[in-house]
Amino acid sequence: MPRKKIDVPNRIDYLSVLDENGKIDTAVEPKIEDSFLLKLYRFMLLARRFDERQLSLQRQGRIGTFAPIKGQEAAQLGAVAVLRPSDWMVPSFRETAAELWLGRTMESVIIYNAGFNEGARIEEDRNDLPISIPVGTQVLHAAGLGWAIKYRKKDDVVMTFFGDGATSEGDFHEGLNMAAVFGVPVIFVCQNNQWAISVPRSKQTRSETIAQKAAAYGMPGLQVDGNDILAVYTAAQEAVNRARAGKGPTLIECVTYRVTMHTTADDPKKYRPEEEVEIWKKRDPILRFQKYLTNKNLLSERNLEEFETEIEAEVQAALDRAEEQMKSMGDPLDMFEHLYAELPAHLKKQREILAQELSERQKETSHG
Repeated sequence: MPRKKIDVPNRIDYLSVLDENGKIDTAVEPKIEDSFLLKLYRFMLLARRFDERQLSLQRQGRIGTFAPIKGQEAAQLGAVAVLRPSDWMVPSFRETAAELWLGRTMESVIIYNAGFNEGARIEEDRNDLPISIPVGTQVLHAAGLGWAIKYRKKDDVVMTFFGDGATSEGDFHEGLNMAAVFGVPVIFVCQNNQWAISVPRSKQTRSETIAQKAAAYGMPGLQVDGNDILAVYTAAQEAVNRARAGKGPTLIECVTYRVTMHTTADDPKKYRPEEEVEIWKKRDPILRFQKYLTNKNLLSERNLEEFETEIEAEVQAALDRAEEQMKSMGDPLDMFEHLYAELPAHLKKQREILAQELSERQKETSHG
């Protein structure tokens, strides 16, 4: 038999609505109410200022290592803004902006980053999973949640976030394959911020885009300007509508950039050129959206000043509440809880030793 071509869909669209100067392509401009546009902007600014304050706290030794989000606000908020309360959000470890939008408190984030497990608690009214530190494992969790939703015949969706580095993990491929085979309502959002810690995107894959990997699993893939919140919103809305209609998963690649460090434990100047960072700073998603809103006469200098003042007060109030709550947290004996139904003998012994030591220290302190 002669060799013949197999018709495989491989076209990938790139979506951009708002250019770097804040100019709009009216042909693809989403219809969003003015009040909602302002809400999106305010959350972008809140996430940025909170991120900057946390970096200051970390450098002071008041919280531990965390993953900054600066530069990636649009990729997160544009996506989760289309979700409803009954939907599920499955984050990696860099989705603070998305989590704040969905109801996580800033004090919760601070408490978690200060090393207290109480900060990871999810309120009963939120369908979100805790952050996932292992790279890519949350993709599997999202696929499983999607299967449960389909099995129960609900029209909810799952949205999961991961970075370009996660696409090199087997979990990513297994999750996408399972989601496509079973046609589950999952939106896979890749925040392609160009760097997997110190490994550039060029050494992650030979694919021209990450979005095209969707074709291998039989699902739609779309690449968007991840610093354009309107483009991300449009792409996410299409994917969510498709999932709710029972048409399965979608992979969205948000092309963005991590302006600061991978986590506060590394120094990006050691592995990437400053010239590259400066280029991406000019593509700042907040400034771009700000220009758009100003051109629509929705933002003024006075509005901006009011937002900044209000947000500064909100962040400080959250920090004050967090530090007050942490005063009554942190019983070292908690490390022995919640793992075994019945504590093994060797751990019982260790717990007794630690309890005795803590008791003696407390006596010394009270007598001192």
